[in-house]
Amino acid sequence: MQRRRFAQLTAWLGAGAAASARVSATQPAEGAAAQSPATGHTKESADAHHRQAIKKYDSLTGGPQLVIGMLVYPGMFLQDLIGPLTVFESLMNKDIHLLWKNTDPVGNEPGQPKALVPITPTTAFKDCPPKLDVLFVPGGVPGTLTMMEDPEVLAFLAEHGATARYVTSVCTGSLILGAAGLLKGYRATSYWATRDLLKELGAIPSKGRVVVDRNRITGGGVTAGIDFGLKLVSVLRSPAYAKTVQLYLEYDPAPPYNAGSPDKAPRLAVEFLSEMYAGMVDATRAIAKRARSRWA
Repeated sequence: MQRRRFAQLTAWLGAGAAASARVSATQPAEGAAAQSPATGHTKESADAHHRQAIKKYDSLTGGPQLVIGMLVYPGMFLQDLIGPLTVFESLMNKDIHLLWKNTDPVGNEPGQPKALVPITPTTAFKDCPPKLDVLFVPGGVPGTLTMMEDPEVLAFLAEHGATARYVTSVCTGSLILGAAGLLKGYRATSYWATRDLLKELGAIPSKGRVVVDRNRITGGGVTAGIDFGLKLVSVLRSPAYAKTVQLYLEYDPAPPYNAGSPDKAPRLAVEFLSEMYAGMVDATRAIAKRARSRWA
């Protein structure tokens, strides 16, 4: 979205329309400066006013280009990707890459359930920019478990995680980062049912909607991706910038129930989901131990 261009055009059109209305009644002699008889404003002064108006919002529209790489993969949870992507798309001057082994649509692989909304990567691993401002990994089961043992994915993350300004994730994406050896000694969070498994990968499990430890920024489960995205924008740009994006998205959550964490949800809901995830948690723990043994 080119909101900066839109702001420039509206400011210019506003100044230009006012100047045109003033000048139309009296045309200056050939060679004379275009000037309003009412105010004495020239085109040069209108341009200066326009530049001053745009400069007023530099803190919300300026900043160097940000290069953001977002891993996509079969079996990821769409909201884990779409929440942060929506926030990142609101940034000015950004270059976003949806990264995968190739640029074939992800979600309709042979032998896998057909995805209702397949995602088309924009950039193959081999074409990824060498230096990313943000390396991001979404979560999602069963995809997370497969990615934790995919040599090509882990090698790609380890390579680019070593040079990225910020290494980030949402939900169980932190387990994939951990399997690539990128969370050793860092505080991190994950989906509530898998958060404690991070210690198997050398990380320090930490409760929190968003956890920041140096240049590692991890978000909790699923819907925490929007909170994560806004926090990252505040780090990359400024809190004022992040607040403006939040208003642009009208992100003003007011859930109908206060049951969004195991600390708040009814006991029956917690017990049901904990039992449902038990097998997945055991499988993930075994995979995490195997992953750690490869680089420990």
